[in-house]
Amino acid sequence: MRFGATLIGSKAMAGSFEPAWLDQADDKGVTMRQALTAFGGNPDGWPDVDRRGKNVVAYVESHIEQGPVLLNEGLAVGVVTAIAGASRLRVRVTGLAGHAGTVPMGSRQDALTAASEMVLFVEKYCEGKTGLVGTVGKMAVLPGAINVIPQDVEFTIDVRSGDDALRRESVAAFQSGFEDIAKRRRVSVNAAPFYAANAAPCDPALQEAFARAIAAHGIKVRHLPSGAGHDAMVFPAVAPTAMLFVRCGNNGISHHPDETMTAEDAEIGTSVLLHFFENYRPAP
Repeated sequence: MRFGATLIGSKAMAGSFEPAWLDQADDKGVTMRQALTAFGGNPDGWPDVDRRGKNVVAYVESHIEQGPVLLNEGLAVGVVTAIAGASRLRVRVTGLAGHAGTVPMGSRQDALTAASEMVLFVEKYCEGKTGLVGTVGKMAVLPGAINVIPQDVEFTIDVRSGDDALRRESVAAFQSGFEDIAKRRRVSVNAAPFYAANAAPCDPALQEAFARAIAAHGIKVRHLPSGAGHDAMVFPAVAPTAMLFVRCGNNGISHHPDETMTAEDAEIGTSVLLHFFENYRPAP
């Protein structure tokens, strides 16, 4: 997210590009407009790629699963049912710095211990809700000295679900739970959402077409959601969408140099996709 926006090209094609993004800058102060111009593009040409109303009959995407479900079940491919929606929050916890040796344990206003309890609250809450996952991926602690009680902690939360209502409920639960923790630990907290994307269910007819293509290859049909975001999630505004997952090797590791897919699975995925195209009949 160099410029603080995701799926930029796809959103332009789906008519959901935000012109204000062009003036957002990266960490070196370069704006999206400047970067596109330097690349030889036309920053103001984004309306020309809008595909809405252009007789697009479907959007279909094939993608490595980025997880271990198909691998654990011994299946080369699967049909995606929906792409999960996501919410992201930035949480700031403020306590009071003090000397590590002189402030008694019961008198402390430790921002880090409070934040740690909040992180565990996220984990426990999501574990108790089927179809919900939550991740704390970043944490910063200040003053950051070995002999000083932490005063300021900032961390992020990424929560995802194919059920938008469940995801929104989790955000409210986090904010309420954090307030309770902060009050008990005598610190302050602010949990502010800064990103949200709705879930994108895949078209039932296209799912069935993919299921037939998989069955034609003698493979058990497995339906599963995608917890990761994909270009497909913005295209329902243009046409019905569908996704085919291909097995991820090496314990389902993804976004990592150890991510792998076998040549055999790539061939199966390509063959299933070709079968889908050869037998696809768009609705009138």
